[in-house]
Parts: sequence; structure tokens; C-alpha cells
Amino acid sequence: MADLIKKSAEEFAKEQKEISISEFFEKNKHLLGFDNPTKALLMTVKEAVDNSLDACEEAGVLPDITVKIKQTGEDRFRVIIQDNGPGIVKEQVPRIFGKLLYGSKFHRLRQSRGQQGIGISAVVLYSQLTTGSPTKVWSRTDEKKKVHYYELFINTSKNEPEIVKEEALDEGMERGVKVEIDVVGRYRKTQGVDDYMKQTSIANPFAKMIYHAPDGTKMTFPRSFDALPKPPKEMRMHPYGVEFGILQRFLTKTNSKTLLSFLTNEFSSVGTQTAKEICKTARLDANAKPSSLDRAAAEKLLGAMQKVKIQRPPTDCLSPIGEQELEKSLKKEYPQAEFVSVIEREPEVYGGMPFQIEVGVVFGNVGGLEEPIDFARIANRVPLLYQAGACATMEAVKEVDWKRYGLQQPKNSLPVGPMILVIHMTSVWVPFVSESKEAIAPYPEIVKEMKLAVQDAARELSRYLSGKRRAGEAKRRIQIFERYAKEVASSLSVITGEKENAIEKKLLGIIENKNKMKDFEQQEAVQPPQFAAAATAGKEKKEKPRQTEEE
Repeated sequence: MADLIKKSAEEFAKEQKEISISEFFEKNKHLLGFDNPTKALLMTVKEAVDNSLDACEEAGVLPDITVKIKQTGEDRFRVIIQDNGPGIVKEQVPRIFGKLLYGSKFHRLRQSRGQQGIGISAVVLYSQLTTGSPTKVWSRTDEKKKVHYYELFINTSKNEPEIVKEEALDEGMERGVKVEIDVVGRYRKTQGVDDYMKQTSIANPFAKMIYHAPDGTKMTFPRSFDALPKPPKEMRMHPYGVEFGILQRFLTKTNSKTLLSFLTNEFSSVGTQTAKEICKTARLDANAKPSSLDRAAAEKLLGAMQKVKIQRPPTDCLSPIGEQELEKSLKKEYPQAEFVSVIEREPEVYGGMPFQIEVGVVFGNVGGLEEPIDFARIANRVPLLYQAGACATMEAVKEVDWKRYGLQQPKNSLPVGPMILVIHMTSVWVPFVSESKEAIAPYPEIVKEMKLAVQDAARELSRYLSGKRRAGEAKRRIQIFERYAKEVASSLSVITGEKENAIEKKLLGIIENKNKMKDFEQQEAVQPPQFAAAATAGKEKKEKPRQTEEE
């Protein structure tokens, strides 16, 4: 038996060294969503398009985005994305594309597509890892200024950009950003870039997008609205969402001179009276210097913050798609559908973070009669195409008893029928299950609110299907009467002595009038709720979504 190799503590110490975040993700690219070629191609497009949409919105520009994918080899693709946004200043281009965990959104509480500062730099890392090619970036901030052109890599040992080429060009593009990235990937029409582009168009009806697929297909997604959504405001952290470590950091870094001013200045929904009540409950001096609080005092303060009744956080930090906007967007994408309905719930809160749920239902002439419904999951206007089984949306949909709303549903499965269900969650901080942002964590508060929203939408669908069934039954009864009109006329002729033809003519006239009346009633009964509400505008208010679960 070989002798065991013994190491001293000093030898172990020599082997220890810091790991760069870039080095970590270089070996663990699956954590960022690059775990198979199909997803890799999708993530490349997704991260760039998300950045373009965010930049255009914040700059107050209606987005015009072009996506081109060219196949350059058996499993190699060149992805080119260009936008008309504000552009990126010269000094920031290398950092944004060549440094992981570098961004402007992580430290603010406001709704946005990106959160972590990983996205586009992760794509650059994947590109150089799989193809060895540099990422090319063009940026122009003003038509009077030059175009800044870069070719760059990421130095993974330092997590810093490594510039291969840098130029200032007079021509090449108008204002905005253009990115060219080579990646190893696989193209397919389902659960890939095609689905992402279509769902992104639905969730962002103010954006115009042109997409050139690798097979030569060109898809144009026009705007259905010519106005940007209401810009969300930044919010301060709510006391109910604070953890001990965060509170300690706030106490040491605040500029507030007293504990009272600390509570009112650093947290949302805390006024002077609420701050005094927190201090009283914690048995702490309201005039104490925040940095002087020791661990025991900080624990008391945190307990009081969780115990005292505090108003909900503000909801102006949210910017949902909107009922009218989502409905119009769905009709644009599915013009053949016979029924479209959208529900928008009131904002709710999880862990001190406000969130809001929207649900859209598209029924008829979409999908298969005997197949599970199509299901679109969206978070902060970004489609989620993978890890559906781990997502809060799936849990909420499966908990609904769809049979009571007119659809068949196998046990613990999605309902069956020609329907598309869209669920959108908007929040200042969407709790994703992983860094790849593919599924929403199933927190009880979120699942409950999603289920309520789906039930609201399902009731609208149930009304439509019930009206459609009643109209069909009424029409069948009239058809039976028409079938026996001649025999009835013959019998009445014998009884009354009137001519059979004249009696039959009168009976058919009565049936025709009845048919016209029934046709009108059918139209009223089966029209989608949004049309019915418009027809009765001024007479009655549209029914408010119910706030409690039915099951």
C-alpha cells in the first residue's frame, strides 16, 4: 500500500488563492443558462435585446431593434443586434461587455429587465470560451459624434476587459448600439429565439422588432402602441424586507445623525410617527447615533421593524403592461382567436417587495383541441422559456380546478384545449430560482396571487363558453322545429281547413323571426367580455376581479 502523502498547514496555505467571478462562471456556465446549444443561442439574443429595451425605455425612445442570426458553420452562429437607443459612452463600453457583475441596476429597487450585471458580459464569456472570437461593439451617443468601435475579450483571471481593437469611425451607424457575437449553438423554432421574439413583442407592445432567422425567414413585429409605458420610480427598501446583515450595513453607512431620521430616510413607508413607534417598541433612544448600536440593539430594532404595523410600499416603482395594451398586443399576435380576455390584479407584497400580476387568455383557433394549453410565462416583460416545472406560474395554474371553468384537466397537469395562457409578473425584484433567470421562485404570496389572477381570467372564459353552449342549444331546437314544419302545417290544414302551403309559409316566417332574435341573443351571449363591457358602457360598471380564492 502506497504511503499516504501528508501536507502541512503551510503547504495548504500556499495552494489557497482568490477565484475570479469570471473564472467561476467559465467553469460553471450552466448556472447562467448556457447548459445546451439551443439555450445558448437563445440567451445570446435575449441578453442583448433585454439591454436594448431597457436602454431605450430609460432614454424615452420608442425601441427599433433588429436581430440577425447567420449560420457560419455546422454549429456556429453569428448574432447581430442593433438598437436605436442612447448608445454607450466610450469609457463604459469595455466595462459593460467585458466585466461580470458590472451594471447600474443591482443597487436600486426599481422594475427593470436586468438585475445582476451579469447578462451581456456572460454572453461575451461564452462566446470566447466556445469560439475564441472577440465580441465586436459599435456605439454612438449622438449623430454629430464618432462611432466608437471595440473588439474585446474578458480576462477571466482578473475579471477585466481585454481590448483587442479600438477605433473611432465617422460612419457605420446612427445613434445606438450594435453588437456582433459568434457563438456555438443550435437553432430550433420552438422554445428558442423564435418563441422569445414573439413573446417579447407581446410583453412590449411599444417596441418594433425585425428578426432575421438563420433559415432566411424574416419576421416583423410592429408596434401596437406608439407610447412608452409609464416609467417606474426607484423605491427605498421596505422594513418588512430587511434582513439582519443588511440592517447592520445600513446602520454603519448612513449619513443620518439620529435613529429617528435613519428610519425615515433609509426606508419606504416610514414616517415620523411610525419611526417613533419602532423606537418605542425596540426600547431604543430615538436620538441615538445609528452607528453606535451594537448587535443586541440592532436585533431589537429589526424585531420592532417587523412587529410594528407599517404601510405597504409604494407601487409607483412598478410598470405593468396594462390591460388594454396586453389585450391589443394579444389580438395583434393572434388575430384568428375567437376570444381574448385580460385581467390585471391590484399590486401585492412579498417580503417587503411590491409585485403585480397580469393574466391574458386567448381561446379558439390556437393550439390543439386535445393537447395541453400553450403557456407563456413573463417576468418584468421578459419571456421565461425554460424550467417551467420549477416556476411559481406552473404551480399556480395546476392548483386551479379547470373543469369548473369548462376545460378538461388531467390530474396534476395543465388543462387541455385550444387556449394560450399568459402570466406576467412585474416587481422591483423578481425572485428567480437561479442566475439564469428562467423560473420564478414559488413563494406562497406569489403563487396565491397568481392563482387568484388565473381564476379571474378563467371565470371570463367560462362565461364565454357557457354563452356559446346555450346559443348552440337554442339553434339546434329551432332547426328541429324547421324540420317538422311541413308535418305541423299538414295537421293544422286538416283541423282548420286552411291551405297547407299558406300555413307552412306562416310557420317558416315565425321561425325566421325567431332565428333573427336568437342570432342577436347569441351574439350578446358569446361575445368576449371586453366587447360586452364596451357595449354597456355608461349603463353598468365592469365587474371587479374577485379578491378571494374559490377553491
